[in-house]
Amino acid sequence: MRLSRSLSISSLSGLPLWEEESLPVQDLLLFEVSWEVTNKVGGIYTVIQTKAKITVDEWGENYIMMGPYYEHNFKTQVEKCEPPNQAIKAAMDSLINNGSQVHFGRWLIEGSPYVILFDIGAAAWNLDRWKGDLWNECSIGLPYHDREANDSLIFGSLVAWFFKELTDQLQDKPNVIAHFHEWQAGTGLLLSRSRKIPLATIFTTHATLLGRYLCAGNADFYNNLDKFNIDQEAGERQIYHRYCLERAAVHCAHVFTTVSQITAVEANHMLHRQADVVTPNGLNVRKFSAMHEFQNLHSMNKAKIQEFVRGHFYGHLDFNLEKTLFFFIAGRYEFSNKGADLFLESLSRLNYLLRVHKSDVTVVVFFIMPAKTNNFNVESLKGQAVRKQLWDTTQFVKEKFGKRLYESLLRGEIPDMSKILDRDDFTIMKRAIYATQRHSLPPVTTHNMLDDSTDPILSNIRRIGLFNGRNDRVKIVFHPEFLSSTSPLLPMDYEEFVRGCHLGVFPSYYEPWGYTPGECTVMGIPSVTTNLSGFGCFMEEHVSDPSEYGIYIVDRRFRSADESCNQLTQFMFSFCQQSRRQRIIQRNRTERLSDLLDWRYLGRFYMYARHLALSRSFPSKFKMDHLNIAPVSPANTHTLSDNPEKSIAVSKKIFCSTTVANIDNSNNKSAY
Repeated sequence: MRLSRSLSISSLSGLPLWEEESLPVQDLLLFEVSWEVTNKVGGIYTVIQTKAKITVDEWGENYIMMGPYYEHNFKTQVEKCEPPNQAIKAAMDSLINNGSQVHFGRWLIEGSPYVILFDIGAAAWNLDRWKGDLWNECSIGLPYHDREANDSLIFGSLVAWFFKELTDQLQDKPNVIAHFHEWQAGTGLLLSRSRKIPLATIFTTHATLLGRYLCAGNADFYNNLDKFNIDQEAGERQIYHRYCLERAAVHCAHVFTTVSQITAVEANHMLHRQADVVTPNGLNVRKFSAMHEFQNLHSMNKAKIQEFVRGHFYGHLDFNLEKTLFFFIAGRYEFSNKGADLFLESLSRLNYLLRVHKSDVTVVVFFIMPAKTNNFNVESLKGQAVRKQLWDTTQFVKEKFGKRLYESLLRGEIPDMSKILDRDDFTIMKRAIYATQRHSLPPVTTHNMLDDSTDPILSNIRRIGLFNGRNDRVKIVFHPEFLSSTSPLLPMDYEEFVRGCHLGVFPSYYEPWGYTPGECTVMGIPSVTTNLSGFGCFMEEHVSDPSEYGIYIVDRRFRSADESCNQLTQFMFSFCQQSRRQRIIQRNRTERLSDLLDWRYLGRFYMYARHLALSRSFPSKFKMDHLNIAPVSPANTHTLSDNPEKSIAVSKKIFCSTTVANIDNSNNKSAY
């Protein structure tokens, strides 16, 4: 079977669309294996969840996800049903009859894909035997105390066992494609390949294990990529066994993919294999699409944030909320990796600039990063209670005032304003004013922190002295918990909160992709990212002047930390100087970039990876013509530290030799 294809450029977004003879999906089964199927841990969950719809549209009932079973998640997210394919049912029955527990159903997300979930705990009695199998087949040993690695072995062994039973049932009709995400699922790939199970395999790394550890330890990562002693670094961090699992899975896969150019270069040095395809992360843009309504949604949700600010800063509300901007940073609490250190220092400098220039703009900055807390702090709760009480008092007085005014006008009299309100009304209002008096500064955090004295964000706030004083033009609110619409403090979902803010700031040092600025983009909210994040590199390559479209890219590669900090400060200061009309125009421009991030276009790279895997695993049945998409190869990848001028000059061929058409601000401002 020959798979013939050609690439064309979409007239809308410039991304390559496929014109091809589709894969005969009726003769294929596609399995996607991840630890985060129905189990939210990090960004991979978002990748799998948002991509499900387009994959189900293409593959129908021949697409099945596989992940670990958690009872609560299964009961709340999965509709139990019987497998439509008898071979899958027979393979599941074989595992169940041998003492394992396997569950099947539809995941209740858009697309409703089928899922197979393996109960790790119920199969844990096999752990010692499977450790022996891993050692005998792959020469990799796992320590008893690493529960995460042990769980990944149990999961991988169950997956490999299932695939063995399935392929024995199918006898190559249909053929099976198995796509594994990250090292926790990679054990299943490793065992399947060592046992010569007839599968077409793909492995995607969203971030290398060692890369995360090195960056979290403040290593000068990108300047020393080719200098690290990989085995020694992994051993010193006691993750050598995990590193071995990850690297073995990478080398055993028929096709190896990464989520961004910068991760492809990192993987080449950390895992010693060039990525065959870069598969950028997309979003289901239709979910966020609000057409012309997104500006109204911004206004509505901004009003909700303003209500929180009124309560949190009661007694110190001496700034104009109509001239107040809301900035935020959100994500896992990785202080250096996520760039919170650079952000805080930049906020200190921004505060200085706003004060020196006597600006009437105030910036309220939210840090939405989950940390260890024991409850909301009393001051934060009191602030919202005071605000609510003041609102109730206002409504009471307003009703009395309105009734007396109405009756006076009915009598044909111009009301005497001194008699409209009596002494009791003034007493009530005075008591309300006195209740808003405060002798302490508004708190910088909304919760009681368990390790207040050593918390990185709070420690740096103390260092730079931003304590929400009256003279500070930059105010800080650290919300160490994910947002929820049921919260008594800030009752908003994350999407509502993002829509209500003016600018998302994500100056990450280590960010293989970065969904947070992408989510801002599809909701029409400008954002700051860096040229060390996958998203930043993607935008830098495919948009000629990203800042014109509300994507500010901080240079953290070619500049010193101080220069990067000044650049970020200047971005924020320039944003503060924009008029309301300029911000509205910019939000319109930002929202127009949404199609660049749509899975309808970026999903094509996953299609290509599957085709490539089939041609490599079943070459007699699936042959690929030459396709004008270049893999990452030594010829088009520069070592990050070989030449500082070309350090992250990964070839544009990583994505596609017919690259995305640039958006020319000067000549084609109406293209979007």
